[in-house]
Amino acid sequence: MSITPGSNIPDSAPPQVSPLPRWIYFAFVVLLGGVGYLGYAAYSAHTELASHESDLAKVQDANGQLAARLDQANARIAELRGKLEVTSQHVNLTQAEIARAQSLAAQIQEDQKASDSKLTAQIGQVKTESDAKINAVSSDVTGAKTDIASTKSDLEATKAKLSSAVGDLNNQGDLIAKNHEEVEELKRLGERNIYEFSLGKTKSPQKVGPIQLMLKSVDSKHYRYTVMMVVDDKEIEKKDRTLDELMQFAVAGARSPYELVVNNVSKDKISGYLSTPKDVASAAPASK
Repeated sequence: MSITPGSNIPDSAPPQVSPLPRWIYFAFVVLLGGVGYLGYAAYSAHTELASHESDLAKVQDANGQLAARLDQANARIAELRGKLEVTSQHVNLTQAEIARAQSLAAQIQEDQKASDSKLTAQIGQVKTESDAKINAVSSDVTGAKTDIASTKSDLEATKAKLSSAVGDLNNQGDLIAKNHEEVEELKRLGERNIYEFSLGKTKSPQKVGPIQLMLKSVDSKHYRYTVMMVVDDKEIEKKDRTLDELMQFAVAGARSPYELVVNNVSKDKISGYLSTPKDVASAAPASK
């Protein structure tokens, strides 16, 4: 049904019922995906920790065996190298040269022990660094679990602060904010775009997010008002509306309806907020 610019929409028209907005399913899937990802990260970290511990035990065992073999091999190598150096200079060894060879072998053996000590120290440093990384992974996993619980608790507390109302197009209860503080809580949820506004009586519509609004009349005594919206190049009048009433209206290209709430009515002035779906690319431009 097309709406002629400037025409009024009767209040008695039956409400149009639409299915539950898809963004609710999307938000729920994103939340489940986030929890699943963090659970998978925790499981991977635990598996990696166990693997590191097993590998470290194997390395320590292998190092012990290697050290014993090195001691035996180093003694033999040092002796042979000492004798080889002396033999290469003199074919007929004297007692003095034999002593020199033995001294040289002892020096080489000492040098080899020093090299082994250095290698052992490096292995210890690697173990210390591995332990530090393992502890860091464990801390990250614990922190991630804490953050998930804290975020879930914050979202539940935020939703508890907001009220629920039934809109024109949706027979399901949607969250509404009745003051500026609750509007900020609604923004924290991050489920929709929120545009706050304050309107006085003007001769032309004022831009509010992707639409335009114009206040036509106010009954501050009974907290009622009439407002005209410019949406999709059409003028739509919402007549004799009440404070904190959730008004929903469809916009071309948007997957879920826009929502308008006036949470304050005073003399010749109203204020509230406009809520639009996150698919901003589908937001209809306001008429100029």
